[in-house]
Amino acid sequence: MISVSTWLVVFTLTIAAADEVDLDSLIDNVFNSNNTSSKFVDSGSGNPGPWTGNKNPETHGDGLGGDFCTCVPYYLCVNDSIVTDGNGLLDIRSEVKLCQTSVDVCCKNEEIGVRGPNDPIPTIKPKPRSKCGTRNTDGVGFRITGNVHNEAQFGEFPWMVAILREEVVNGDKLSVFKCGGALIHEKVVLTAAHCVSASDPDSLKARAGEWDTQTAQELLPHQDRYVSQIIIHDKYHAGTLRNDVALLVMREPFKIAENVDIVCLPQENDLILEESCWASGWGKDTFGNNGSYQVILKSIELPMVPRDKCQNDFRGTRLGPRFILDESFVCAGGIPGRDTCKGDGGSPLICPVKGKKYQYQQVGIVAWGIGCGGSTPAAYVNVAKFRRWIDDKMLAQNLQTEYSY
Repeated sequence: MISVSTWLVVFTLTIAAADEVDLDSLIDNVFNSNNTSSKFVDSGSGNPGPWTGNKNPETHGDGLGGDFCTCVPYYLCVNDSIVTDGNGLLDIRSEVKLCQTSVDVCCKNEEIGVRGPNDPIPTIKPKPRSKCGTRNTDGVGFRITGNVHNEAQFGEFPWMVAILREEVVNGDKLSVFKCGGALIHEKVVLTAAHCVSASDPDSLKARAGEWDTQTAQELLPHQDRYVSQIIIHDKYHAGTLRNDVALLVMREPFKIAENVDIVCLPQENDLILEESCWASGWGKDTFGNNGSYQVILKSIELPMVPRDKCQNDFRGTRLGPRFILDESFVCAGGIPGRDTCKGDGGSPLICPVKGKKYQYQQVGIVAWGIGCGGSTPAAYVNVAKFRRWIDDKMLAQNLQTEYSY
């Protein structure tokens, strides 16, 4: 996502400003599957790389108070910022961060708590599941402060899913980030068709509950599930990205937890024009080769944009004055410095459910845009338009529609 400090995955359309636009060939240059996958393995590219949580212990001679310290998970360091029920406070704004991961602190040796094999990591009390679309605005288990680069709270968007592709590189099996998605059922992820249309389901898995992609030390673990089936909309058009919607059916269901839950979906053909909606993802912070994919999940607040204004804004770009915005899209953004970007494709755009505090519905799926972070809105899949299609596919799988609010 992009903010004043930039970032997320809108795939950019490299389209010439002509009266007659050949979208098929031009968009193909952007969405060519051979252009993205290797970057996540190459650590020199600025991308997250393999999503593993392994790291060697770190020690520093200039830690808290200037004394010798060791990097440990925050819940093992006994100090005033950690409370006894497992809720902590992490400041990720520090200019000099000694420890490599977001959930580690450099702790004086005499302050390190010793836990035996029978001493569990502090956990929070589970709460019964109440409704879809519950956003944890204060995080789960701990709250981060100093998140000036739009870092989301841990567990803030429990429906957020990373779609990963397993690859063997130099003899090692790696999980390579492909795109985003949203959990709409314990066994089903909603994403963009352009993200998965060319994929073999046996090569994909979905990860829910993820936050910091470079550590496995969060208070609650992420969950991985392998994909058994990819359902693409039968009228999806790869050239223009019309009807850019897909469902991923898992082999086994996810377990609902504080950091893993489903999002609500809007009613069929609802028109939602909220001023305060949110997109989330691990996409790039700026457009082009200089942009970097994000390690910690980011979020950005965006306004919905009326259809006529959005189409007129697009006509002022290289899309040309005759461009017609397909009804399968809605628009959001258009505020310089705030946008989704490359790598955010398939990720959810959510808006509040009117009259229901902290409850959100997925209005859009990150699809495409003209660059990232400019004054032109971005196009998102119009989820409300596909509500009946989603319901029908769920019924065909003998799955309940739990995403109604």
